[in-house]
Amino acid sequence: MGPQGFMAITGSVVLGLLMIFQMLLALGLPLGHMAWGGQYRILPPVYRWMSFAAVFILAFAGWMLLARAGMVPPGSSTGWVRVLNWVFVGYFSLNVVVNAFVTQSAAERFAMTPVSILLVLAFVLVSVARAN
Repeated sequence: MGPQGFMAITGSVVLGLLMIFQMLLALGLPLGHMAWGGQYRILPPVYRWMSFAAVFILAFAGWMLLARAGMVPPGSSTGWVRVLNWVFVGYFSLNVVVNAFVTQSAAERFAMTPVSILLVLAFVLVSVARAN
């Protein structure tokens, strides 16, 4: 396994952990201080639904990352896989900005900013390494 495979697996594991975190938020566990601006200890229903939806977005991101690395179908050379990986670079870059500079939650800033940076790096490195 090359560096892009390592980064794809690392990024996918991180995305899996974020999926678990978002599901716990959706179920009403008191972890809200680390998400969605940190204004609620237990998320209100609308934010719980957003966390539930985030689980599917994160799962899709993981699939795209692994596909771009050529580790799962449809493979790395499919045009829409290439495009979507760069879309996720933008998505997680926006997360970096929001987590680092916008959120009022110190817990979210210090816990989620490095996670978002790692995901940006994973998507960029896999996409650049697999450029055809």
